[in-house]
Amino acid sequence: MVLLGSAAGAATAVDVSPATTPQQADMVDVATLAPGFVLDMRYAGQDNFTGRVVPGYEAPRCYLLQPVAAALARVQRSLQAQGMALQLYDCYRPVRSVKAFVAWVHDPADQIAKPRYYPNLDKRTLLDGYIAETSGHSRGATVDLGLLDCRGGDCTALDMGTGFDRFDPLAHTASPDISAAQAHNRRLLLDAMQAEGFANYPMEWWHFTFKPEPTPDTAYDFPVR
Repeated sequence: MVLLGSAAGAATAVDVSPATTPQQADMVDVATLAPGFVLDMRYAGQDNFTGRVVPGYEAPRCYLLQPVAAALARVQRSLQAQGMALQLYDCYRPVRSVKAFVAWVHDPADQIAKPRYYPNLDKRTLLDGYIAETSGHSRGATVDLGLLDCRGGDCTALDMGTGFDRFDPLAHTASPDISAAQAHNRRLLLDAMQAEGFANYPMEWWHFTFKPEPTPDTAYDFPVR
């Protein structure tokens, strides 16, 4: 995403739920609701803008609140009918993970992933629109994803103009600096998600939040396991 907790993902005030498991939070693993999701959960590994596993991510799983997960499963089935599928980068994000992102921003010496993720930005500027102290992901209603073409048998990622979590104006959904083919691919994803109630964050083509959010004033902090 990021919208690690950006302005689009943040509420003015949220309470942190005492839930310690997905079941207590009424969240489900979306992979159990529809087949064919490709999990590329970046924060459970080192291929992300911090260059390391993010605290709170102990497994590459996608949890979302029940109605959000059900809507995403409908998107997946609709795309599969067209020979495509969703590639999931991030779903529910614990509050502790968001705090780890903010701490990372405030460590100017840590630049190990800059060439890939924010080559054209000063790290300190990431707090302006990309990373903040709260996140819609922590409310279980936001997902980061891409689109796969599976019509040839093996699924391959469609060219979206940038990779996931690229902090750059080129990643803005309506960027005028991408090719016609890349803009078409972004539109395919946007249309499929909007059809099931997901709204895009304009600074990130991969970032979508289900509307209305089921628990807009509640964040969660159980680890992803």
